[in-house]
Amino acid sequence: MARDELERWREHYRQAGERDADFQTLSGEPLEPLYTPEDVKDLEYDRDLGYPGHYPMTRGVYHTMYRGRPWTMRQFAGFGSVAETNARYKFLLKHGQGGLSVAFDMPTLMGRDSDDPRSEGEVGRCGVATDSLADFETLFDGIPLEDTTTSMTISGPATILFAFFLAAAEKQGADWKTLDGTLQTDILKEYIAQKEWIFPPRPHLRLIGDLIEFCAKEVPKFHPISVSGYHIREAGSTAAQELAFTLADGFSYVELGRDRGLDVDAFSQGLSFFFNAHIDFFEEIAKYRAARRIWARWLRDRYGAKDERSWRLRFHTQTAGCSLTAQQPENNIVRTAIEALSAVLGGTQSLHTNALDEVLALPTEKAAQIALRTQQIIAYETGVANVIDPLGGSYFVESLTNRMEGAAEEYFAKIEEMGKGSMLEGMLVGIERGYFQSEIADAAFREQELYEKGRMVKVGVNEFVDPDEGPIDILIIAPETEDRQIEAVQRTRAGRDQSKAEQALASLKSAAGGDDNLIPLLVDCARAYCTEGEITDALKEVFGEYTETPRF
Repeated sequence: MARDELERWREHYRQAGERDADFQTLSGEPLEPLYTPEDVKDLEYDRDLGYPGHYPMTRGVYHTMYRGRPWTMRQFAGFGSVAETNARYKFLLKHGQGGLSVAFDMPTLMGRDSDDPRSEGEVGRCGVATDSLADFETLFDGIPLEDTTTSMTISGPATILFAFFLAAAEKQGADWKTLDGTLQTDILKEYIAQKEWIFPPRPHLRLIGDLIEFCAKEVPKFHPISVSGYHIREAGSTAAQELAFTLADGFSYVELGRDRGLDVDAFSQGLSFFFNAHIDFFEEIAKYRAARRIWARWLRDRYGAKDERSWRLRFHTQTAGCSLTAQQPENNIVRTAIEALSAVLGGTQSLHTNALDEVLALPTEKAAQIALRTQQIIAYETGVANVIDPLGGSYFVESLTNRMEGAAEEYFAKIEEMGKGSMLEGMLVGIERGYFQSEIADAAFREQELYEKGRMVKVGVNEFVDPDEGPIDILIIAPETEDRQIEAVQRTRAGRDQSKAEQALASLKSAAGGDDNLIPLLVDCARAYCTEGEITDALKEVFGEYTETPRF
């Protein structure tokens, strides 16, 4: 009877006709006009959904989710000098932010000091400049690191910056075992998407292996790797590619730790994830739910994790920078709110909401406050945090979750084949062949083509354009900031115990040629006020530098 009624509706639908539009997700997946029990007829509740905090974690990684506590509101911030950024952190904490998220400038991301000739014009521009422990002391002045969770978005020189962080916490009198936060460290996504590397892949992985091992023993509450799909999506990938390549990265780090002889349950709980929240509302929610289910299954069944906490895919989300527009930038407030809502309904553990002006410059204080208020309105006014996984059981959401999972598994099979059974080797081979880069480039081209043909609408850009719109006020980083930072790093070098610094660098370089864990030696370099550039150069002498093979 129900099927007869469905066919009757379909006939009426065909007679009524559709408007001229491409009914598909942002990633290009075709969508049915209506979803019914037929679309989830193979769904088994216990196997595919279960309960929050229980395998397969589809509905959330904690038993109480936001009824226990809200997600962490962690605004990404960093600009100009460390003193200016310190003031912004105190402003955000005063206005209800729950944790710090450090944005570094381009020279820092590339392992260069501010007075390096290649840093000219970039110091303090897209984040804060940090050259040594002295900068970290100022960056966190008056902010007890024992009481604040700290996220640092940096991958290439991540272990060096983490050494500065540990030394700064030590100066505050903090016990490393109390420190909580996340270090990005995900070098595989740099080769795939963001392109901020220093060394060839295998030496980078050696440093990451050292970090995993060190944190498991010495800084157990800190997450040494935030496996980052965000930048893969920003580079132009589809949602399924973001999901697949990010989880494949995560599986690679699991294999890296396992190959070092570590118990999977002893270190895998230190892995967290960082996803993009794009504008296609339901596709994003399905992506997060599929990610949890895949991770739980692979950790339990493939990698032998026995502790339920190892099956939990915990993730931070940032709204999509690539969805923002320079035209009619106030519209970005709406885009960000919708994207943030998808992250919350998808069960994120922490969230950054982009400011309306970030497509033009680093956010002004007012824009940053609006972005934070967006999260607070979602948390405390909308009621969406009152029920766990409120979209669970939706025919559409469950069907889309299954499709997302299936598409990811197809990619996993290809990566595993390239690695002859190893996800880690498969990722390295894929990077060397340009496989991931090509997949993302093809997806980005397809989407851009649809915008140019008018088959996809970007409000204020290719439709609903306002020819009379005027400019908005943006944050300007004064050129004097660079001069002051250069003077500061040179004062640090002049004022330190030079013999101690040279000895620390020599010991690091010697150990880099062997098998010792390098993290304690990096901390020694930090304590001696060696600069980031000096430490990077010492390691380059042993590890070499990476140059990407161009592909056309």
